[in-house]
Amino acid sequence: MSFTIAIIGRPNVGKSTLFNRLVGKKLALVDDQPGVTRDRREGDAKLVDLRFTIIDTAGLEEGDQGTLPARMRAQTEAAIADADAIFFVVDARVGLTPTDKYFAGLARRADKPLILIANKAEGKVGEAGYHEAFELGLGEPVPLSAEHGEGMTALYEAILEALPEATAITDDTDDDEEVVAQVDEDGEGTELDITKPLRIAVVGRPNAGKSTLLNRILGEDRLLTGPEAGITRDSIGVEHVWNGREMKLFDTAGIRRKAKVEEKLEKLAVADALRAVKFAEVVVLLLDATIPFEKQDLTIADLCEREGRAMVIGLNKWDLIEDKGAKLAELREEADRLLPQLKGMPLVPVSGLTGNGIERLMQAVIKVHETWNRRISTGRINRWLGQVLEQTPPPAVSGRRIKIRYMTQPKARPPYFVIFGNQLDSLPESYRRFLLNGLRQTFDLYGVPLRLSMRMNKNPFDRGR
Repeated sequence: MSFTIAIIGRPNVGKSTLFNRLVGKKLALVDDQPGVTRDRREGDAKLVDLRFTIIDTAGLEEGDQGTLPARMRAQTEAAIADADAIFFVVDARVGLTPTDKYFAGLARRADKPLILIANKAEGKVGEAGYHEAFELGLGEPVPLSAEHGEGMTALYEAILEALPEATAITDDTDDDEEVVAQVDEDGEGTELDITKPLRIAVVGRPNAGKSTLLNRILGEDRLLTGPEAGITRDSIGVEHVWNGREMKLFDTAGIRRKAKVEEKLEKLAVADALRAVKFAEVVVLLLDATIPFEKQDLTIADLCEREGRAMVIGLNKWDLIEDKGAKLAELREEADRLLPQLKGMPLVPVSGLTGNGIERLMQAVIKVHETWNRRISTGRINRWLGQVLEQTPPPAVSGRRIKIRYMTQPKARPPYFVIFGNQLDSLPESYRRFLLNGLRQTFDLYGVPLRLSMRMNKNPFDRGR
């Protein structure tokens, strides 16, 4: 049986370090500065033979209604409500603080199995803080060092004791089979595997409305939002089902121009957003429709293309646009001009505030993902190529005739094509672009990057001179 545990405590007690230790990856941002984590973040934890969901949360702080600390605390309280058990973490080096004692009451009122953790308990410095933790009245604390991995066995035993039914050994068998590409002998078909969640990353500049849009898609205030720019720091992955299709949606930190990123924490947040792009299959580049296609938007789009990700552009805050028809036509033309490498990519007007356009946005994501996975048969490609070569043969270079024999698509994700022939190293870049544009238009490969490489036959008369 699976179960969920939420990690709570005041800022800077090592919650994210413990989260990273349990998931086995540095997913959550960690820094000496308190208050790094703001949203709640879920991960797949592993401890000995236990497999469970772990939730990292923002540090518990007091704050007036409507303030950022108050909204962060609401996110933590939501995580406690969703969890089956709680890790309440204190800093054994610092000892108990009034904040620890205040929020121990909140943990106690949750009326859920609770494990008190005295983190940073390594060495003599942490020993006094460990004993002091008994004063909270939350049971015997588990001495731990999340940074060094000490005390994990004691934590494992504490989980077994707190959740005896959920941790009971069951005789589940793993019947997972590897899914292969569904293609025929000629290579026609798809590499799409609908049994796996579709990974979608929402990226853009700060304050484009990424978290607000995702909350609207999820139908709940799952992600922290507000008028302040740069609220999101970690790349938060949230599981969701849309029209029966499983998805994992990633909210990311706003990406500013490199020259403007000065603080270490923001550098970590941007690096985390870029990792989310690499992990995703489809990227939704969210633009502020009132100030679209800034230089940074184009830089982010170019990055996604280089990483080979399918892309949809979401035009957020569309409710603020007056002449919507004319504006959309203008932006479509501008997108094709500024991003020729992704010509024809879907542009979807949307409003995270009102929810308008979300259905069209998700439909565009599904379609572009299918395109990203498509495999076109060698026969169809070469029937098209024959017509192209007859009408527009490649130019001769320095009197040498370039001969293209045939083309094939060995793989997708993104669609990858290979040309076979002679003298292909002299094929002009303009003709390569001509072929790629023809493939995109003929086979409806819009919204995905295309890759093209050359394979030349060896010259039997070339002795390596």
